[in-house]
Amino acid sequence: MLKIYLNGKETYIEKGVTLYQIRKQFKPHADLIILNSFPANEDMLVEDGDHIFLIKKHEIPSKNEMEYLLISRHTPNIYEKLKNGSVVIAGVGGLGSNIAISLARMGIGRIKFIDFDIVEPSNLNRQQYFIDQLGEKKVFALHETLKRINPYINYEPMDAYLDETNMFDLLSGCDIVLEAFDKAEEKAKLTRFMLKDMKDTFYIAASGVAGYSDTEKIKIFKIREKFFLVGDLESEAKPGMGLMAPRVAVAANIQANLAVRILLGDI
Repeated sequence: MLKIYLNGKETYIEKGVTLYQIRKQFKPHADLIILNSFPANEDMLVEDGDHIFLIKKHEIPSKNEMEYLLISRHTPNIYEKLKNGSVVIAGVGGLGSNIAISLARMGIGRIKFIDFDIVEPSNLNRQQYFIDQLGEKKVFALHETLKRINPYINYEPMDAYLDETNMFDLLSGCDIVLEAFDKAEEKAKLTRFMLKDMKDTFYIAASGVAGYSDTEKIKIFKIREKFFLVGDLESEAKPGMGLMAPRVAVAANIQANLAVRILLGDI
């Protein structure tokens, strides 16, 4: 007998069985066979320890199957830590929408995101929205996109304007707060609150991500024990230097990766 992993489940089969026979027996309508993380374009013998995934186009994997896919990519110990992680994203414009998508793809267990704005045409140059979402509330539009990536994460879209009256209620109870505002005054307001009232929570902010200059200038600055700042600290959005997709996405993903490292205990 051979032990294989079929759609995430430990399965035992006879020696001499081929991929196409596996498909015929377990999922004859499957359009695609993934063998050890790569598409199999021809029939071949199955070997002991093979990981096989049978996929039907447009069919949503079950929660267990989805988790198996993430575990196979991230390894079990890493995935479990990320699955138990909890983050809040303050603002879902260029930075926040990109952060949310990367963290959803990583399988972070709980993602709360807060914004009060709507999707406008000018947002489409850098934010993770689509032309058919124009006029929708950003948090609800983003929620629909995230569910298409991984529907089994605990998403908490909050249509709210974040200020001193609700910051503690909306931000507390998480492992990490990620600041993703466009306006300097909003960034400063949130940073003051975090340093005063939530100083024991990890905080990742951004400053200096505008324009199209060298992305190598975007760095991580450790301001305090649990306070990190991502950016070049000088490229402020202003006339003649707008916010553009590549540089904004680079900074957002540095923020997201920093959050992953924190959840994994690497920082």
